Amino acid sequence: MAVPDPAPSESSAAVPVSAWAPLREPVFRMLWGVWVAANACMWMNDVAAAWLMTSLTSSPVMVALVQSASTLPVFLLGLPSGAMADILDRRQYFMVTQVWVAVVSLITCAVVAFGGINAPLLLALTFANGIGLAMRWPVFAAIVPELVPRDHLPQALALNGVAMNFSRIIGPIVAGAIIASAGSAYVFALNAVLSVAASVAIWRWRREQKVSALPGERFVGAMRVGLQYVRQSRRMHAVLLRVALFFLQSMALIGLLPLVAKGLHGGGAGAFTVLLACMGAGAIAAAMYLPRLRAAITRDALVNWGTVLQAASMLVISIAPNLAVAAGAMVVAGAAWISAANSLTVSAQLALPDWVRARGMSIYQMALMGSSALGAALWGQVATWTDVRTSLVAASVGALAGLLLTRRFQVETGMTEDLTPARFERPAGTDIELDPHEGPVLITVEYLIDPATAPQFLEVMQESRRNRLRHGMLSWGLFRDAAVPGRYIEHFVDESWVEHLRHFERMTAFDLALRERRIAFHVGEHPPLVQRYIAQPVDR
Repeated sequence: MAVPDPAPSESSAAVPVSAWAPLREPVFRMLWGVWVAANACMWMNDVAAAWLMTSLTSSPVMVALVQSASTLPVFLLGLPSGAMADILDRRQYFMVTQVWVAVVSLITCAVVAFGGINAPLLLALTFANGIGLAMRWPVFAAIVPELVPRDHLPQALALNGVAMNFSRIIGPIVAGAIIASAGSAYVFALNAVLSVAASVAIWRWRREQKVSALPGERFVGAMRVGLQYVRQSRRMHAVLLRVALFFLQSMALIGLLPLVAKGLHGGGAGAFTVLLACMGAGAIAAAMYLPRLRAAITRDALVNWGTVLQAASMLVISIAPNLAVAAGAMVVAGAAWISAANSLTVSAQLALPDWVRARGMSIYQMALMGSSALGAALWGQVATWTDVRTSLVAASVGALAGLLLTRRFQVETGMTEDLTPARFERPAGTDIELDPHEGPVLITVEYLIDPATAPQFLEVMQESRRNRLRHGMLSWGLFRDAAVPGRYIEHFVDESWVEHLRHFERMTAFDLALRERRIAFHVGEHPPLVQRYIAQPVDR
């Protein structure tokens, strides 16, 4: 059912949940450690690749394209990987992603060690490593809500941000030290070792499998349903727009940071590492205060202020006279980044039920990474046409303009749908023997209502339309009897018989509450009449 979000005044009266509370769950603690290692590998790979690219070419756009190559796979493969994470065993799938990263790291290590690297090949290998990120992110995003209570979810997601930013500090420091002392090849070798260790830790996790009597979803159908769910969710529309705009502008700073570091007095690999570490430190510090901030202000306010501070930080860095000023601005940028990103991620998680979570979060990540890849390329090209300072200033102005243009798109509404799973027995008429993949299936529901309540009934049916389509229905319609006032026929079409049966396993508290609201209008002596028809091919 729909429940109101707590107002800031009500939330602030309650004691905020500790930022560290999710770590009391042993499985979350173990997988959180895996996530730290996985992200450390990502940052070490990105730092080594970005710095290696500066030795292979002086083109700003090629340096910025390292970030594009790292993030573009998530945009291209996000939905397929999300579908696989929803229909396959999530533990095994997560383990495979780490093995993939280990193999790519070993290949990169060998190519660099034997002197066979060049700029195009480096981008190709970075892209291949990004495929591992594309595969692992949706499955981890879907696993987290399984591991912690619902009221600990914001803290768990903030800790994921801490993991990302702790690794943002440790990864570049370790990578910088290895590059300076031994060379880039050893960074990729260490990535392979850490990825193998992470896969072993995942293998030791004994996840409880949810058993269903129904056949598994088909790959293409699973992707269609995931896309349709997001397309029919107004809340996800707002989240996707805001996250795309935020990362489009913020990637100017990350994509051009190697050139910012080189442009500072005495800048080099050490300055690049310091700037990345300062950004990570700012994010970690802010994450510790996020529970109190969330109790005081809304998620929309956190996104807005995070965008403003991110833009201001880029302006300061664009004119920073030395490393100290740039480092201070990077601390603020890190705090702004996690405040906005965490708020958007929490909003996306709360807008998705478990059965479609990996697909929904993969679409969210596609918007994030797609805009990141586009932003890195865009601002890199602007820097090529002008200079790094002009590109950062333009990104800052663009961030503020985008905030003004999208201020009416709210990620936190006054009413939140309760998407917790609900037990629902299959109704009579669905226990017949049929080929599971036979279809399409036409379902009709006949309602008899008091004509005086028609306006209210139609409002509920409009909400029902969105909810039915969100669950993957191919079509939906409502007809009024011309001869009998108050008699309505709702019809909708499912792709197959098994897809129709699957809806009863996916019922949430909101779905049940909406069903009760529909039935409450019915005034007939018997419940609304439900009939099901299987499509019959007719030879021409």
